This record gives sequence, C-alpha cells and structure tokens, in this order.
Amino acid sequence: MLFRKNIEPRCLYCAHGSAISEREVICRRKGVVAAEFHCGRFKYDPFKRVPPRPVKLETSKLSEEDFRI
Repeated sequence: MLFRKNIEPRCLYCAHGSAISEREVICRRKGVVAAEFHCGRFKYDPFKRVPPRPVKLETSKLSEEDFRI
C-alpha cells in the first residue's frame, strides 16, 4: 500500500531529500546520506516511494477445471 501509516522511514522517500543515485540521497538537513538512513526530521512523501511490483500470475499451472463452478 502506498499511503499506509506504518511506513518504515528512509531518506529515499523523505520530503527533505532528493535521490542522486540508487544508494545515495542528498538531504537538506544532513547532506549526502545513504538511501536507507533516516533522521528525526523524516517526513513521508508518498510520491517519492515506488511500491513493489505486483506478483505475476503463473498461468502455466492453471487448467480448464480451475475456472469451472
């Protein structure tokens, strides 16, 4: 879920930071930090977080019987 309340804080999706690479974020408060880092000023920005991709449906194991009522 993108807007859940119990988000694990990370600088990668903090309103005060901007990603400069996959592993580093430049923060207005702390400078260059690791993407997994967080400080007391963490403010969640849902537009910066990329949710995990949904699991692809494995259709090779399905048969006609799976769709009968």
